[in-house]
Amino acid sequence: MKFSQLAQQIAAADRTSLATHPNGDPEIIGVAAIEEATSGNLSYVEGSKFAAEVSKTAASALILPLDEALQTQATTRQIAWIATSQPRLAFAQAIALFYQPFRPAPEIHPTAVIHPSAQVGEEVAIGAHVVIQAGVKIGNQVCIHPNVVIYPEVKVGDRTTLHANCVIHERAQIGSNCVIHSGAAIGSEGFGFVPVREGWFKMEQSGYTVLEDGVEVGCNSAIDRPAVGETRVARNTKIDNMVHIAHGCQVGEACAMAAQVGLAGGVKVGNRVILAGQVGLANGAQMGDGAIASAKTGVHGNVLPGETVSGYPAVPHRLYLKASAVYNRLPEMYQTLKRLQRQLGNDS
Repeated sequence: MKFSQLAQQIAAADRTSLATHPNGDPEIIGVAAIEEATSGNLSYVEGSKFAAEVSKTAASALILPLDEALQTQATTRQIAWIATSQPRLAFAQAIALFYQPFRPAPEIHPTAVIHPSAQVGEEVAIGAHVVIQAGVKIGNQVCIHPNVVIYPEVKVGDRTTLHANCVIHERAQIGSNCVIHSGAAIGSEGFGFVPVREGWFKMEQSGYTVLEDGVEVGCNSAIDRPAVGETRVARNTKIDNMVHIAHGCQVGEACAMAAQVGLAGGVKVGNRVILAGQVGLANGAQMGDGAIASAKTGVHGNVLPGETVSGYPAVPHRLYLKASAVYNRLPEMYQTLKRLQRQLGNDS
């Protein structure tokens, strides 16, 4: 693909006009990280701190920020470039022009077991050893990879992909354009037990799990159904690998959860919330719209909208940074305290 054609397609995807410098309109055959790029590759940088990479990259074309110094640097090196306010987004759009995830042909493998009462839409791909139980409704253009098990009364929306070995438990509702990765369990039983003299009485989990349109769930993650009511993940939320969302949680729109996040029962997460790796939210904790929890944060109460918190237990991020700076000086402060104690002892 010629660079000029690539630039046009990125501009169309971005719905904006991009500043470009063709430098001979090179042929682009693929994409690569800037430090690994070779002739024929397109790469990108996000800011001036990568100027050294621009000066030595072998890439034929770059996606740059709106930075005249970087643009001049690329032009001098005869590297074609596109300039945009969001280089990473443009690079993501470029990757999609060169790579599409594997998708099998729309057909049903002869080893699949489909209950007669199940409803399967048009142009659906169903892989080997898939099990679809009674009352299931599968939308159009759904892709179900091998060994997926779908329990009774599940609903799966149009164009959703279920990757190999994931399990969708009874009465779960999955919207359109969702992606459920391998090993994930959607709608599994919540952890509900009532203490009794003999030990524990099991509280049956009769509720529902609902994933709205555009939700993605990573490998080996689990989203549990509650005893009553529903666990809900709102549209366009993205969930990484090994994340646990417990019974009765309510997760808002366009959230992002990194690996090993854990939400205990009844947690409420607002819209556009970011939870970094290994964040834990205790029972009933709440995160307001736009809030952020940095890695390994433990949230036991409520986080205000737009607030960034860190640490265990969670405190405002700026306070956490100040406390961290003090923590590093504790040995020195301890020695000072000992000297003062000795001086006070001698004075007395």
